[in-house]
Amino acid sequence: MKQILVEIEEDVAARLEAVAPARSRRRSEFIRNAIRRALWQLEEEGTAEAYRRQPDSVADAYLDARAWEARPPARRVRARARR
Repeated sequence: MKQILVEIEEDVAARLEAVAPARSRRRSEFIRNAIRRALWQLEEEGTAEAYRRQPDSVADAYLDARAWEARPPARRVRARARR
């Protein structure tokens, strides 16, 4: 893993200490998860914006209903017992 040094405001540091104390080793995981979530949110916002600029149309959609229909279970062939 790569280490990154980040400076944060005193009030943010106090709130972080309340939910993830440094001595418990939960802080690093908490921060990693927060970064992952923030990056995911940015990606989702980018995707939503792309759809706002160019929405899908019914003509663009392709649906094959057979792909969603349940298939009957495969029949298993039993091996004959040797005599």
